[in-house]
Amino acid sequence: MDRETLSGKVQTVRGLIVPDALGPTLMHEHLLCDVTQPGLSAADGEEVEITLENVWEINYTWGTHHLGNSRILNRDVAVREMRRLRDDGGRSIVELTNHGLHRDALGLREIAELADVNVVMGCGRYIDAFLSPEVRDQGVDEIARDIVGDILEGVRDSDVRAGIIGEIGCSWPWTEAERRSMHGAVIAQQETGGAITVHPGRHVESLFEVVRFVDQAGGDVSRTIIGHVDRTITDIEDLIRLADTGCVIEYDLFGIEGTLYPFSELLLPNDGARLRAIRVLVDRGHLDRIVISQDICTRTRQTEFGGHGYGHIYRNVVPFMSRVGFDEDEIDTILVGNPARLLAFQ
Repeated sequence: MDRETLSGKVQTVRGLIVPDALGPTLMHEHLLCDVTQPGLSAADGEEVEITLENVWEINYTWGTHHLGNSRILNRDVAVREMRRLRDDGGRSIVELTNHGLHRDALGLREIAELADVNVVMGCGRYIDAFLSPEVRDQGVDEIARDIVGDILEGVRDSDVRAGIIGEIGCSWPWTEAERRSMHGAVIAQQETGGAITVHPGRHVESLFEVVRFVDQAGGDVSRTIIGHVDRTITDIEDLIRLADTGCVIEYDLFGIEGTLYPFSELLLPNDGARLRAIRVLVDRGHLDRIVISQDICTRTRQTEFGGHGYGHIYRNVVPFMSRVGFDEDEIDTILVGNPARLLAFQ
């Protein structure tokens, strides 16, 4: 594979497709991953059974005291969840499991084939705390080669190729390893023409720090997606200021209706508040810089375990968007047009 072959195409785990074939697309999800907090992985097997009696509590506390909820590793469950997604109107999904989160490239291909969905796989490195010592110590050039290799050649010994760079993990404050990771991602963007999607640190200034870094390193800010905005920005002026940098704003925690966020002092918005913030962005002229998703990375958010499932946006949010003043063109731009433009390699 070379850049010329990629140009203008979207790369899924089943191969290249034209952007128009994507249809409605979720831009930040996980189908197979392990996001168990570092230090708890030694407790393998000590998992709490998910029941009707505890599923609400597990979701409310984000599973921080329920080992095993953060491991979604069952391919059969993922296939059933993706078939439900199709029934709800979804067609494509960006799967951002990468180094540190137990990526399974062949598993993603199997799921895509059996459920007949488009899966765009991520690459690069998650936050420092989840990385192995060997990966953490990599230099910038080695990181860039690894990302480019995943896109042009395939992951490890497979021919399953990544279609987006990320989610590139950042903490607050940044670690040196995370700065190298971001620098390598920018170099890979320059070499492949792919988009970058970022997991920023849990502080509003982390978002602006990332954008400045990408810009100063020669990256394309307009093809840099800043994720988890709904757990990072509360002030509408900060949101507008971020959008004015030219980056892409991603609200990706749709379906989480509780205010508790155990990893910082921030109180989370619900779906209605997310839509109000997006409405402000649209009215300020930023429609072409908005994408949405749900970032499902725990079992209790999957339909099979009592959660809202991957189709929640199509089933529930889209009808609500129509009720609160979003027109069809705006909804289509956010769910179809913007993802197609961003996922097509330049």
